[in-house]
Amino acid sequence: MHSTVARVTARIISRSAQTRAAYLAVVDAMVARKPPQDRMGCANLAHAYAALPGSEKFKVTVEKAPNIGVVTAYNDMLSAHQPYHAFPAVLRDEAARHGATVQVAGGVPAMCDGVTQGTPGMELSLFSRDAIAMATAVALSHDVFDGALLLGVCDKIVPGLLIGALHYGHLPCVFVPAGPMGTGLSNKDKSKVREQYAQGLVGRDELLKAESAAYHSPGTCTFYGTANSNQMLLEAMGLHVPGAAFAPPATQEREAFTRQAARTVLDIGQRSQRFTPIGKLVDERCIVNAMAALLATGGSTNHLIHWVAVARSAGILIDWTDFDELSSVVPLLARVYPNGDADVNQFEAAGGPRWILRELLKGGFMHPDVLSINEGGIAAGGQGAPEVSGDETVLRPVDRPFSPTGGLRLLQGRLGRAVIKVSAVPEDRHIIEAPARVFDSQEALLEAFAAGEVQQDMVAVVRFQGPQANGMPELHKLTPPLAVLQNQGFKVALVTDGRMSGASGKVPAAIHVTPEAMAGGPLAKVLDGDVVRVDAVAGTLDVLVDEATWAARPVAPYTAAAATGFGRELFTNFRRHAGGAEQGACTWL
Repeated sequence: MHSTVARVTARIISRSAQTRAAYLAVVDAMVARKPPQDRMGCANLAHAYAALPGSEKFKVTVEKAPNIGVVTAYNDMLSAHQPYHAFPAVLRDEAARHGATVQVAGGVPAMCDGVTQGTPGMELSLFSRDAIAMATAVALSHDVFDGALLLGVCDKIVPGLLIGALHYGHLPCVFVPAGPMGTGLSNKDKSKVREQYAQGLVGRDELLKAESAAYHSPGTCTFYGTANSNQMLLEAMGLHVPGAAFAPPATQEREAFTRQAARTVLDIGQRSQRFTPIGKLVDERCIVNAMAALLATGGSTNHLIHWVAVARSAGILIDWTDFDELSSVVPLLARVYPNGDADVNQFEAAGGPRWILRELLKGGFMHPDVLSINEGGIAAGGQGAPEVSGDETVLRPVDRPFSPTGGLRLLQGRLGRAVIKVSAVPEDRHIIEAPARVFDSQEALLEAFAAGEVQQDMVAVVRFQGPQANGMPELHKLTPPLAVLQNQGFKVALVTDGRMSGASGKVPAAIHVTPEAMAGGPLAKVLDGDVVRVDAVAGTLDVLVDEATWAARPVAPYTAAAATGFGRELFTNFRRHAGGAEQGACTWL
């Protein structure tokens, strides 16, 4: 085990001692109860099983067969979740072959950031994670299940399902992915058309044609954003059937993985010698394994928020310093868009998650001695990977990585703490020092760009975008105009207390700045013309204003007009109680 990985893990274990012990005490108490058929009232059971066919009622009440709950993010609007419509029948059939029953316990909302990007709906995006966690808890609250199968793929859906499942930590749980869509228009070519549209060089018809060629069929988007990073992390945590992440939808291979998921949740049930409740599987070492996999693949910055919240759900306390220290030693093994030109189908063809797990274990960057849903432990996740990379422009071995360090850096200084994804940014842009242009919304920056008012070296400060202000939307719409300015030769960076999409790349962006401007954070003191320095080499985020002037400067008020509609008012309490980004933006603590 690499000494830094061991040291960070030990620190997390020490920091989490009390909260983890309290969590495990609850899990143990729940495990110690009698099976549902023996501890619940007859009326409760009758309600729970009323809709089952007679033969299955007999199985679950008389034979006391295992009963598995399915929590699904199915809807037929979103490409990533549309394939799930067929999964319950497959899971039910496979469970029946092994003497068990399956019930769809509930559904969770699944919104798409691609649809809501740059619209008021995006203000609900981050908070939908906690709504999904609550919906998962509601589904499992019937408490008649011996295990759970969790069907979800995309950005907030997987973290939400995982948070909800960890609050029922006594249950064995298996995540069941749906797979990516086939390769369409390359992500690089799609981004080029977006930049041309931002400059007025192509029209809306040409842009829609390009977007539709990129997003064209059922399955996840093919870039390595938050959705596909989710799948990598679940494999690293031992919560997937090994290799399941990127098998295509509606194929025999995908159905085989789905059936194996049903068998696996039965194999790790309480009546099995391999009983593996999720609350014990997800321990401090498991969380570190997920962090290492994220860094080794240049995964989504959103997980510096989501996995803090996931860890807290299991009584484990992590922060951005932990990510930063791991990133200083975990090598970058993958180049997948936006960190390279390949998409996830090419990533899978070159070796995929199994290659990453095997190489990280080989290099001592992951803990091998952890629980897993799979027989053979976490090492089983690396089985089946090719001996050599199928494409060294996409995957490299641990002894010849793309970079000796991971893809993320912590920045800290007079403007607060932030993170930056350096794996997607060329080295000559790792340090940007330029005058600030301050905007209180992304719309204001877009308007300034359209009016030709930002043709200059600048650090664009986009503030009042944190959880308390407006739900911390992704600001992916800013990527094309900022990329255009950068391509024109200007030194450009973004500093914001908002988020960027997992698909955002090449423009240096110090994001998730905390404390946020709405909470009186230092971004609220920045003025146009202040020189701001974003230094991903030294790990600093500073404003070059003398101390006396800075100390005397007042905090700007939040002047954005009150937004209405799109359900925003329903999330008022979420905004009011949201923690900071480094605390996972949790609304339930």
